[in-house]
Parts: sequence; structure tokens; C-alpha cells
Amino acid sequence: MPYTVLVTAPRLAGAGVRLLEAANASVHYLPDADSPQALHGLLRTLPVDAGISRTVALTGAAIDACPTLKVISKHGVGVSNIDVAAATARGIPVYVTPGANAQSVAELTLALMFAAARRVPWMDRELRAGRWSRAQDGVELQGRTIGLVGFGQVAQRVARVCLALGMRVAAFDPALAGAAARPADVDCCDSLDALLAASDVAVVLVVRHDSPFHTLADFLRQARARSGETGIAQAGNGTVGHLAGEMLARRAGVRVMQVPYKGAGPAMNDLLGGQVPAYFGNTVSVMPQLAAGSIRALAVTSAQRLSALPSVPTVAEQGFAGFEATTWLGLVAPAGLPADITAKLSAATLQVLARPDVQQRLKQEGSVATPTSPAAFAAHIRAEHAKWGALIREAQIKLS
Repeated sequence: MPYTVLVTAPRLAGAGVRLLEAANASVHYLPDADSPQALHGLLRTLPVDAGISRTVALTGAAIDACPTLKVISKHGVGVSNIDVAAATARGIPVYVTPGANAQSVAELTLALMFAAARRVPWMDRELRAGRWSRAQDGVELQGRTIGLVGFGQVAQRVARVCLALGMRVAAFDPALAGAAARPADVDCCDSLDALLAASDVAVVLVVRHDSPFHTLADFLRQARARSGETGIAQAGNGTVGHLAGEMLARRAGVRVMQVPYKGAGPAMNDLLGGQVPAYFGNTVSVMPQLAAGSIRALAVTSAQRLSALPSVPTVAEQGFAGFEATTWLGLVAPAGLPADITAKLSAATLQVLARPDVQQRLKQEGSVATPTSPAAFAAHIRAEHAKWGALIREAQIKLS
């Protein structure tokens, strides 16, 4: 007896069609893959035995409209578009096909990552306009971290490529919790919070309240016009303000005069006194003067805007995609500390960071409490070491 199969898409790959035809199946298609109403109509009029579901909503009403329906197979693994409860009530099994689109989705994921990191859309527009422009602010992915939510077929394929590029891979998947064998070379986080956490204190580029610089572009324009003469104060050689200034200068293709001080206090004093035109300092050192209106912020170096300074754009927003330079604080202990003691110290620290009064105090300083796991924090340290080590060697930065 022939079976009637309904595919909720305009077509099916040739290999799938041949398999169905070999099974003596009559195959029907949904011309409009985005129309739940059209799907409902076909189920009401056709004696469908099996449905191959793509992305259109397969509602309970549509399922009930087809008394001959015996099985539903999802072309993929996500069943959020299928009313599974309605199918279960009818005794209709819902199957999934793991890995059905894994390779294509993984390749698209990687393509989007490369396009964003290397500004491919912008470069394409420039080439089509007949210009050979250099994307100096592209992001090199080696040494960067990719966080994967879920570690199924798609994520595993993406992880293999990212590891080959020299990236750090972190993943959160509830299925990995307590697993005896975890994937090698992947930092498995025990929670989504741990995966997304980053203990960051941003650095802020500030100028006096009466400075002619109102934007980062204003400052860089002056730096280009007076190469090597426009000074940036920082709290000392090797500080994150020093490194952030060096990274910004290299990304912008300008030369600035780094002016090191013995601490944030003297640097801020000379900025207020007009001895230097700008200061790259962490939020803790600049927030009081920003609140007093004595200085003005041009940019923050964090990946996102700070809740304490919501009107101040990031460096990345102002033409330097992927720019991020933050300082961070964490609790460390001697190597070889027993695991149970490490766990107790970590849990106690997380409890303190979760306190509303602690979070509010950190916010006032322009900091963010972002708790993480010991393993994720260790991986973060390794990634920071690689990132800043490369800049220090390239720029030949020394502490003296």
C-alpha cells in the first residue's frame, strides 16, 4: 500500500526523494514554507501518513485536522515548531534526525564569524566601488575565545576548526554535567553564567571638560596631524592603560606619545592641570572626576557600554571592531591547592559577589561583578597572557 508523505517545504533533496519513491511513497510539498494556514489546509484535505517537518509551525489544530497522520519526523533536531504535546495526545511519535544540517550550519557559523572578524561585508563594498582599502581594524582570531552554548553536532564541528586556528574553545551543555569523559581541549563550563562571565574593569579615554576633543575621532585626527606629539597619560609602563593606548594607536595607524606616571593620581592631576591632553585610566580612577564634571569621557575599552556610563561609546563602536582592553581582578591560590578547598573558596567568593551591596559598590566604580568557575578563570588568564604578550613583544614594551 502506498504511503502519503507531506514535506513542509517546497522541495526535498534528491537523495531523500529517491528513498521515499523506493518505499512506494507519494510525496507532497508545501509551496509556501512560511504559511501555517496552507499547511493546515493540506493536512485537512490529504490522507497524510507521515510528515517531514522543516521550520513552519505544525500546530495542534493542524495535527488534529489530519486523522490519518501516523508519524512526524523533524528534518533536524529542534522541535520548537511542532506541538509535541498534541502529537503525543494522538499517539503520534515525533522523531528527530541529529546531524541532518550540522555541516552546513557549522560552515555558515564559521563564515559569519570570519565575516564579522575580518569585516568582509565592508571589504566587499570597497572592492565593488573600485577601492582597495585596507581593513586595519580586523580581529585576529588566534588567541581569542569562542563560547559555544550546547556541544552537539554543530558545535563540535565549529570547535574543531576553531581549535585548529589557535582559538580557545569554551562550552556549556547540560548534557556534559558530570560526564566522565569530557571533550579534550575544550573548557567545559558548569553553567551558562560561567561561560559568559568575564571579570572586567574597563579603561576609559578621558580629556578635560574644556578640551577641544569631543569624540575619539577628534583625538585621533590630532594625533595624525601631530605624529608622536599628542600625549596620553597612563598610570605606569605596562599598565592596562598603557597597553590600551598602544593597541589603539596601532589599530588607528597613528603615533602617540605615551606619558607614564607613578600611579593614577599623578596622571589625573596632570590631566586636570593641562600638562597632558588625555588620560587612559581604569574606571575606578576616573569615575569621581567624571561625576564632578571635571573631565569628559571619549570612549570605553570594554566590549559593551558600561551601565555606569551608558552614553559613552566603546572604542569598537567608533570604527575599531573587536577592540577590547580591560583590567580584571580575581582570587588566586598557590598551585596544588586541594580541589575541595578550591571549591569552598570559589563558592564563598561567588556568594560575596552575588550580594546586592557588593554589586552596587562595584557599579559605582564602573566595574562589573561577573562570577566564573575556577577552570574558566584559568582559561581567561591564559587567553589574556597570549593576547597582551603578543602586543608587548611587537611593541617592545618594557617596564623601565
